Amino acid sequence: MSFPLLTATAALPAIGAIATAAVPAAKRTAAKWLALLFSLATLALAITVLVRFDPDGDRYQLTESHSWIADFGVRYELGVDGIAVALIALTALLIPFIVLAGWHDADPLETGSRRWRPTQGFFALILAVEAMVIISFEATDVFLFYIFFEAMLIPMYFLIGGFGDRAHKDGEEKAATQRSYAAVKFLLYNLAGGLIMLAAVIGLYVVAGNFSLTEIAQARANGELEMATSTERWLFLGFFFAFAVKAPLWPLHTWLPNAMQESTAPVAVLITAVVDKVGTFAMLRFCLQLFPEASKWATPVILVLAVISIIYGALLAVGQRDIKRLIAYASISHFGFIVMGIFAMTSQGQSGATLYMVNHGISTAVLMLIAGFLISRRGSRLIADFGGVQKVAPVLAGTFLIGGLATLSLPGLAPFVSEFLVLVGTFTRYPVIGIIATFGIVLAALYTLVLYQRTMTGPVKPGVAAMPDLRVREIAVVAPLVVLLVFLGVYPKPVTDVVNPAVKQTLSDVQQKDPQPEVEAAK
Repeated sequence: MSFPLLTATAALPAIGAIATAAVPAAKRTAAKWLALLFSLATLALAITVLVRFDPDGDRYQLTESHSWIADFGVRYELGVDGIAVALIALTALLIPFIVLAGWHDADPLETGSRRWRPTQGFFALILAVEAMVIISFEATDVFLFYIFFEAMLIPMYFLIGGFGDRAHKDGEEKAATQRSYAAVKFLLYNLAGGLIMLAAVIGLYVVAGNFSLTEIAQARANGELEMATSTERWLFLGFFFAFAVKAPLWPLHTWLPNAMQESTAPVAVLITAVVDKVGTFAMLRFCLQLFPEASKWATPVILVLAVISIIYGALLAVGQRDIKRLIAYASISHFGFIVMGIFAMTSQGQSGATLYMVNHGISTAVLMLIAGFLISRRGSRLIADFGGVQKVAPVLAGTFLIGGLATLSLPGLAPFVSEFLVLVGTFTRYPVIGIIATFGIVLAALYTLVLYQRTMTGPVKPGVAAMPDLRVREIAVVAPLVVLLVFLGVYPKPVTDVVNPAVKQTLSDVQQKDPQPEVEAAK
């Protein structure tokens, strides 16, 4: 029996969460180092998965299958394709930086009466989320996926509500109320999506007789499993609704700005760079593969919603006064690009969407973590409270600028390649949608450069004059991510080589081919 590498990759952070939570309350520093050690060990396993994966091999590799609830056809089935491998690597890469960035976020307050949850709990919850996200990327049993798709809401709820941002000027009581509101809103929105998905999962079992993604997809491809058109469409909508909430896609997005605003910066990165990717990933793995005809039927409406997300998110980002809310609305705009690329039904669009998931995770991590360092120094999230930071903290300002330029997809930085592929892939099949979406790029330049101008340039504000520059730990957090942004911006081939075969198979599932160019290339 071969070593269960996929199980180990998901189980290790879960074990780390238990071990970290069990550290005595007085040993906060030991708990931090233990969490960091487990996150680095998980990264090592994720790299092993990446190395052992053969892009030209079988669609699902490193597979594991064991009977679980035999009476209902539920199995413990794991397997990864190129898309899953890329996102597992992203998740495992970001968690150590999230742990380092949040090193002091759950420390007890020196003043004030509010009691914070133990430091151990903060890092244990982060590792628990990592474990659930990784197994969600690995699961090829629909019921197994659903369990962890929903279970990750519990630790996220406590991270948002129990370890929120301390940069409040409205007093502890109001701050706690706002955190509770954001956490409950996050939970209710995602639970509503999950309950609708549960009904669809049950419906799928009634139709197919099992929960195995590979078996159902193969039976459909071979004509052995027929679904009535109306049944397939209703099941598709049940799955897609839950994924659109998680993504988040307009108009199901309203929980995200509140959640990111009230979270600490590392938890905000965990939400938008890691957890939300499960939604867009599941659109590719489950919606397109299980319900190909319904996916094509719903494509025009979904593309319209995606374009609305792009423009709406960018417009609201322009008008924000809160740094974290601005980044949250920018992420809504970026997720619109990802969904648009998925449902453009072209190889360029879906490759770009997958690459966008990876690149957006890295660029948002840089921007949000630097914003968190900035906010913690000033004690405020309001843009108006900043000014002249580049004169007193040039390294902080420089890295903030790089994160901002990546957010607006500047050529030479990683998001540019993915956004370009999404737009090209969309334009070849839906030119009007592609043209409208390009306005999101203009708006991205506007909100990013205005944010930098108002916070980093101009006269030094009184509260900024004594602001220290980045410390060694903070440089260790952002420097590798900045290097990765530049590397993938110049040479994205390592990621595209992994994801492209999986994208071609996904297009084959929905029986779509790339449109032929109107003008043949010269030979």
